[in-house]
Amino acid sequence: MGDPITETYQTLDSERDGDVLRVWLDRPHKLNAVDSVVLREVGDLFRGMDREHDAKVIVLGGRGRSFCAGADRRPEPDPDAPTTTRGKRWYAHLGRRACRAIEDCEIPTIARVQGHAIGGGMCFAMSCDFRITTPETRWHLPEVELAVPLTWAAIPRLISEIGMARARQLVMLAERIDGSTAADWGVAHECVPVEELDVAVARWADRLVGLPELAVHMTKTTFRGYGRLASLGDASEADADLIQLAHAHPDFADRWKR
Repeated sequence: MGDPITETYQTLDSERDGDVLRVWLDRPHKLNAVDSVVLREVGDLFRGMDREHDAKVIVLGGRGRSFCAGADRRPEPDPDAPTTTRGKRWYAHLGRRACRAIEDCEIPTIARVQGHAIGGGMCFAMSCDFRITTPETRWHLPEVELAVPLTWAAIPRLISEIGMARARQLVMLAERIDGSTAADWGVAHECVPVEELDVAVARWADRLVGLPELAVHMTKTTFRGYGRLASLGDASEADADLIQLAHAHPDFADRWKR
């Protein structure tokens, strides 16, 4: 396998800044909306980070004015989409695998979140260890409004990060919150004016870089282990079945066309 950083991606860009690796969602013309190519490439890149031993921090951001505006409602046809029953189920798990790859990354991760963190974009951000945002940023999980359940293992991740009550409010009511509220609820770790976003992200990255690397790594591993223990299982294994069932319901076709 090649170096995941020097690999050529259609939807991602990356750059090294000393001990920090910056990974960019690079579809600014679509507000970095997510399609199957994005999901595959995010999963591939972050899974490949177990072979990256130079970077001490990864910053995940979005080019342009948005971190990620959610699902691409008009995606290009995917020539690599499988056609078998089992292949379709595998395909429906692309988002879950991408988020898990971010979450399981051996290197500490920071989400640099501006503009939008909607649907899959919010799932990406919540998969990072730390999240820095701006007051104007829109955080929103619209899945229930669109007649589909929230999948990608996002519900247990939200419960673990912010608690059951707030997670229920965000998911079941499709609550829209701004960056200031996100910080108050623990969705984000800090909210700063947009012109100060890069300075704040650099400050968090520098703090991590300045700590003993092995201790940080082992501590992240410990948190990850306790997070798995707290979930007492992984019901997200059924996410693909929930997606396919929801897509077959008339409510989905009606809502998705709006």
